[in-house]
Amino acid sequence: MLKEAFHFIYPWRTYQERFLKDFKSHASDDHLHVVAPPGSGKTVLGLEMMRRVNQKTLVLAPTITIRNQWEQRMFECFVSEEDCTIPLSRNIKEPAHITFATYQSLHAFSKNEMEGDMDRLVAFFAEAGIKQIVLDEAHHLKNEWWKPLFALKKLEGTLTALTATPPYDSEQREIAKYFQLCGPIDIEISVPELVREGNLCAHQDYIYFSEPDEAQIQYILKYRVKSKGFIDSLVENDNFGTFVLEHTLYTLTDGLLDPIYEKPDFYVAILVYLQARGHEIPKEKIEVLGVDTEKAQLPLFNQEWAERLLQPILVTDRELFLEDEEMLMDVEKQLRRVGAFDNNRVNFKGERQLYKSLAQSPNKLKSICEIINFESQEMGEDLRAVILTDYVRKEFLESVNEDLADVNKLGVVPIFHHLRQSLAQVVESSNGINKLDKLAVLTGTLVIIHKGLESEIIKVLSNDDYTITPLDGTQFLVVKTKERAKNVIVSVITQLFTDGHIQILVGTAALLGEGWDAPAINTLVLGSYVSSFVMSNQMRGRAIRVQSDNPDKVASIWHLACIDPTIDGGGEDVAKLVKRFDAFCGVSLENDPFIENGADRFALPATTINKETINEKMLQLAANRSHIKERWNKAIGTGKLLVRELKFDFSPMSKKKESETQKVYYKDAVKYSFMQLGAVITMTIPEVIINNVGSYFSKGMLFFIYATLGSIVLVLAPKTYKAIVKYLKFGRIDKQVYKMGQVVLKSLREQLLITTQLQQLKLGVEYLPNGEIACFLTGATAKEEILFVNCLQELLEPVDNARYMIEQSGWFQEKFGLASYYSVPSIFTTNKKDASLFYKYWKIFVSDDARLTFTRTRDGRKQLLKARFHYLNTENGLKTKASAIWR
Repeated sequence: MLKEAFHFIYPWRTYQERFLKDFKSHASDDHLHVVAPPGSGKTVLGLEMMRRVNQKTLVLAPTITIRNQWEQRMFECFVSEEDCTIPLSRNIKEPAHITFATYQSLHAFSKNEMEGDMDRLVAFFAEAGIKQIVLDEAHHLKNEWWKPLFALKKLEGTLTALTATPPYDSEQREIAKYFQLCGPIDIEISVPELVREGNLCAHQDYIYFSEPDEAQIQYILKYRVKSKGFIDSLVENDNFGTFVLEHTLYTLTDGLLDPIYEKPDFYVAILVYLQARGHEIPKEKIEVLGVDTEKAQLPLFNQEWAERLLQPILVTDRELFLEDEEMLMDVEKQLRRVGAFDNNRVNFKGERQLYKSLAQSPNKLKSICEIINFESQEMGEDLRAVILTDYVRKEFLESVNEDLADVNKLGVVPIFHHLRQSLAQVVESSNGINKLDKLAVLTGTLVIIHKGLESEIIKVLSNDDYTITPLDGTQFLVVKTKERAKNVIVSVITQLFTDGHIQILVGTAALLGEGWDAPAINTLVLGSYVSSFVMSNQMRGRAIRVQSDNPDKVASIWHLACIDPTIDGGGEDVAKLVKRFDAFCGVSLENDPFIENGADRFALPATTINKETINEKMLQLAANRSHIKERWNKAIGTGKLLVRELKFDFSPMSKKKESETQKVYYKDAVKYSFMQLGAVITMTIPEVIINNVGSYFSKGMLFFIYATLGSIVLVLAPKTYKAIVKYLKFGRIDKQVYKMGQVVLKSLREQLLITTQLQQLKLGVEYLPNGEIACFLTGATAKEEILFVNCLQELLEPVDNARYMIEQSGWFQEKFGLASYYSVPSIFTTNKKDASLFYKYWKIFVSDDARLTFTRTRDGRKQLLKARFHYLNTENGLKTKASAIWR
């Protein structure tokens, strides 16, 4: 019915056409899953998928506004409202051929009318003939909303999911639940495609750093000192030490191998702790780990091992130690005083305490003022800046004194006051216009405008809909509207902003982050610290939309981070921001332009972050907006699609300066070591001989020969040994990675999990200037690329709890302690047949000197523990990261 009733009346965009061309293939598993950023037309794509599936459909959206947009887009792009013959409904209790509803209404219906009976719910919609479910933005839903959605999945038919950002920042359980519901991603419409098509504007992300004030630094240092003090006191605690020494896993090890192999980390933590107390660990206790007792070394007892030791004792298995409750309660109290025990979790990293302190740092207020002052100078009258944060903080509304020392919490009102003071001190533009009268606030509960805009409000709102109150001591007015006029005031402020009467708008992420449309934004400052990947992407999406009357628009998005000066890499606030960049795809800041997701394109230092140096660099780069557009155009010209790749870093590999971020081919570790060896031979050896030739000859020719050979051996031995060890361990790294990629690819092909013809596929390996290697598959579908990268990542990451494992070793590798272990990707571990298939290709492409082990037997568990312990003794081992790059 739908196929005949309406058709898309506009030409398809290139990326939409690409997806629709393979529609039958995508729909073959009864799942359609599209990821696309705001402004990409995914609602229109969803309507077309509905039309092609051609069944009775239930569309579920997160809000009433978005629900209504579906109907609006249908009438705008497919059929006029007058010509529509399709029965429509917005009432979930009365389904029609197309029913538009919200997740909340589905939950209420299942809870109330269906009395929580999911079988009744499924029967109701089956009787109504619903055979297609469309899920719009099905991320971060309330827990109770998932149950009816999984119930509806039992309906015969197709499930279609559309989202801007999958919930990659969630707990692993929620991520798995999301993909279990929505199915694998069929296509991810990328930002570069949208910029190329002219649907998004050129843009650039910048990071602006601040440092905590003295009080915050002291708080952080105090926390670290207390944490270290607790670890030391735990080692000295005789009562706790006796308790651990008498733990049955230690006293009755041979009789409790199964529990040890089930929870090996806890057993190793016992050994590590007892060693720290000065106990000599018997060899038989270490032999349980399946390792060579002569070579294996237990790690030092630190915060990480303390967490692994205490979590089972204080939480998981607490009820087993009732006789020791008094002693354990004392340990728990000490942990709580430190701040390392909360919500039944032992955690010394201090994410909650330290992150909250840094994320809300008052020095971020200063950063916002510096950014806005800079952008005001650069953009002049063209500036359209929005600052988004989490809380309004009305308690600071009357704080209008000059020093604002007490207005020290990140929020809308504190930002407004600090900007008000900052802008009052600076007269912008050549004609002397002060930006102070261009400042405003827009939230769901608070609106503030300059007194010069009162007449604009009066034009639109009736006297009964609002009240205006002067903000004492300022030139600003607080506008309070009645509920019925709230949408109107948002529209008015938005129009004033678009027209330039307001140029700096402070608001909340909740109101302006999702659904708010103001294409005029060209500067966005993200002062939000509680938002998810999803919300961050939605907020960022506000700024990068094109503006029809401004084809040269370039947007700047500023991210704030407060540095923890007591730890390498900048601490938790910086780490969370870096992780959040996995959801953003953008162009590199310097050197040859390339487009990829993640924070690598910023080339942030891994150790000390100098905020003055980096901030100055960010400001210099942001000053040249036209250059950003040129970089986008150049980078887009170097590729066609966003390709998933796996990056991994072998720590022994040589590294170049971190500032080099462009993609180049690079020599691997083995070549580099032998290059060093060659340099020693050609430079150092002659120098040694020449400097000592006199003394050598004075003792006779035979002595000269022996001394020369001895010198060569002494100088070359360390370099030669290092080069040989690297070769034995890593071989030709690029070739090894390529071979492993072939194993994954051929196994997936034989299982028909990759169906693209082999001649269309290309497996690539590329060296990166920072010492990393990237492996990628081109020519495949998005779903196949993601599957390939995920499998390769499982294979190359350190072994954790693999069901099947491959041990790759030879005489030389074992001699040097270099045996390697690999997890068979989970998709091949359902049964022995699938695991054997993967092992077959391993022997073909990598080496037939390898063993396949099923780890769910006692011997297998022992081998698994041996593999895990092997990685514990491998310092700074292999690190992997999935990313996406434009190729």
